[in-house]
Amino acid sequence: MNLTDRFTAWKTNMTSPSAAVYGLSMLAAVALALAFPLPGWSGLAWVAPGMLWLANLGAPPRLAFRAGWLAGFVHFLVSLSWLLNMPFPAGAVAGWLALSAYCGLYWGIWCWLSVRLAEGFLAETAVSPLPSRRWFEAVQRWVQTGWLTRLRLTVLTACAWVALELVRGRLMSGFPWNFLGVSQWRNAPLIQVASVTGVYGVSFLVCWGSLSVVSALLMVGTQPRHRFAWLAEARAPLMVLILIAGLGFRRILTVGAQEAGQPHLALSLVQPSIPQEILWDKSQTSARFEKIFHLSSQALALRPDVLVWPEGCLQIDGPEPFYRMLHLVTNTPASWILGFEDATRDADGREHAFNAAWDFDSQGRNQARYHKQRLVIFGEFVPLARWLPFLKWLTPIGGGFDAGTEPGRFPVVLQSVGSTNEPVTAMISPVICFEDIFPHGTREQVEPDTDLLLELTNDGWFSESSAQWQHCANAAFRAVENGVPLVRCANNGITCWIDSVGRFRDQVGATPAESYAPGFLLASVPLASAGTPRSLTVYHERGDVFAWGCVGLTAIAVLPGLLARRRACAAPS
Repeated sequence: MNLTDRFTAWKTNMTSPSAAVYGLSMLAAVALALAFPLPGWSGLAWVAPGMLWLANLGAPPRLAFRAGWLAGFVHFLVSLSWLLNMPFPAGAVAGWLALSAYCGLYWGIWCWLSVRLAEGFLAETAVSPLPSRRWFEAVQRWVQTGWLTRLRLTVLTACAWVALELVRGRLMSGFPWNFLGVSQWRNAPLIQVASVTGVYGVSFLVCWGSLSVVSALLMVGTQPRHRFAWLAEARAPLMVLILIAGLGFRRILTVGAQEAGQPHLALSLVQPSIPQEILWDKSQTSARFEKIFHLSSQALALRPDVLVWPEGCLQIDGPEPFYRMLHLVTNTPASWILGFEDATRDADGREHAFNAAWDFDSQGRNQARYHKQRLVIFGEFVPLARWLPFLKWLTPIGGGFDAGTEPGRFPVVLQSVGSTNEPVTAMISPVICFEDIFPHGTREQVEPDTDLLLELTNDGWFSESSAQWQHCANAAFRAVENGVPLVRCANNGITCWIDSVGRFRDQVGATPAESYAPGFLLASVPLASAGTPRSLTVYHERGDVFAWGCVGLTAIAVLPGLLARRRACAAPS
């Protein structure tokens, strides 16, 4: 009994014809959730998209959409379960369910698109119209069609996945969390393609590879006499992966050689690990400040160039603690960068509040500040709050923040650097909280003279969970895309630094369990050559050209068939 006969027999024993579609789709959903941290079994990402596509192959488009949406809903319920750790139960549950349901729509659309694409391409090569949409008949048509047609279809289906990721990352302020390619964040040679295509290129490779693997299995299962039939399916993606991995190794070696002998910037990153409930508790203000003051004293003893605090730590009453901290810093040659609120008044006298990053030099003078541009919905602002004030019941925030409008630039002067003993100015581009998960947004923060990206974040909202690791995995791609190191200073993890090719270099805590604990890290980050701007990546120069190309190819492949069906339905019988 071959693969087709076995699957047909399994479907016959199910309680309904659609049970197998839903069942296999759910399995793919859970498998892909496990590919992200934690546990981060990245190999499952090379299986899940193909499994989802196989489940819906030959299914009616409406069934494919429903099964895809339900699978996406389950996937995000699992991978975003850390939302339930927020210290605001009503909002946590509502946000978890609503966000998962919304993100699941993209899975439903992808399954619907994959069915429409398959119908169109298989119909082109069929001797007669597809007799039914049953799974085994679709498989028979699939294996009987030409290799080139199967290749075109797998490529276009992978393009559709990328196109929907681009839309999810931008529509309604965007939520580009856990794109498919992010699952491969530890695979340094592979993810170097992001320097050209962004993370979307990695998503394409994983999806295309997964579809090709499943297609190869179908060839083996339905043509057992042709033992090497699967080679036709595997050769194209395998050759591309080998080429990209080879170029990735070359880029890693090249960047390593360029950074050898360059000056380094030493940053002491303080991770206080303060629970969110304590940040809101004014009775704990003194104890909270003493904790971070003690950690800062130890961190400054290492003689860094910059002392860094994460987002949201300096919530204090009165100026005394602030000036006490400034006095501590000014007794050292270190600058001080921290996350703190800012308030301004416009020409009309209206006050505006910002989630901000501040830069103080070694003399205690405020050199620059940056106002966060991408705010967290229901975390930093409530949409339509003026017209629907009851929405504030779903969030613990008060009035919320306004969004900034300009990138930030924090200069740090290093005295007597290199053989010439001349001062060097390191340029830091700050980002706050989840701004670093937006590929197009972070790209706008980097200039030719940017030496590193500095992220200040407070993931203490989510206790000790997978949120910290998923956030770090997403952020790692911003380093590869822009060709600059990324330094992360977090309240309770993951405080670390990632080099310009996306390698995880050092962190607070020797083990994953210790990564949430209080501590500090001295990060020694290589700078660009003094006076010479970095060679910016293709992605930084061109942006999301690859992803928009996938949008165009998907539209070209799908729209003619949809328009033809619409005309056929509108024609008089």
